[in-house]
Amino acid sequence: MIPKNVWLFGYGSLIWRPGFTYSERSPARLAGFARRFWQGSHDHRGLPHAPGRVVTLVPATSEICVGVAYLISEDIADQVFLNLDHREKNGYRRQIVNLSLADDRVVQGLVYIASELNHAFLGPAPVSEMAQQILRSNGPSGSNREYLYNLATSLRALGAEDPHVFDLEAAVRALTESAVDTIRATAQADPGRGTTGPQKGG
Repeated sequence: MIPKNVWLFGYGSLIWRPGFTYSERSPARLAGFARRFWQGSHDHRGLPHAPGRVVTLVPATSEICVGVAYLISEDIADQVFLNLDHREKNGYRRQIVNLSLADDRVVQGLVYIASELNHAFLGPAPVSEMAQQILRSNGPSGSNREYLYNLATSLRALGAEDPHVFDLEAAVRALTESAVDTIRATAQADPGRGTTGPQKGG
């Protein structure tokens, strides 16, 4: 049973693409958790045989996760959470948490968290390894790289500091630029590459 006029905390794609109607939106903070790219995405930013990496929350006593809270009215809450349960079906479960809003209100809300016990959990890895995986991953909702970039942009707009996300973003951008430089260098060294001979016709 969904409580009346419930607040929902978004810390990943829900920040820039909630996909539902809400009564109020506020920057929010969730204490005791850290955002990490440790969850596999087999259905949105990757494929069953080649999962991407998306964020979940992990317990971290001294951390504060910055995101966005949405107030969902009672009359639409059941349908909204039915849709969200489907959207977050790949390992996420609802949890009740206390949220601090931008106006210093402390409210009880819900958040979707994929714990380390779920089937799609990938866990930690070196930044370089995660960056390579994100760079090559694509799924029905778009590229994994786009997800990372959108998240980083959204966090900057909130004035949030998240070294994990920003370091990963920098690593993926560096790999992308390196790949582009390699392509350009190859094209300059062999400008005829890709042609099959003289072209006929006018």
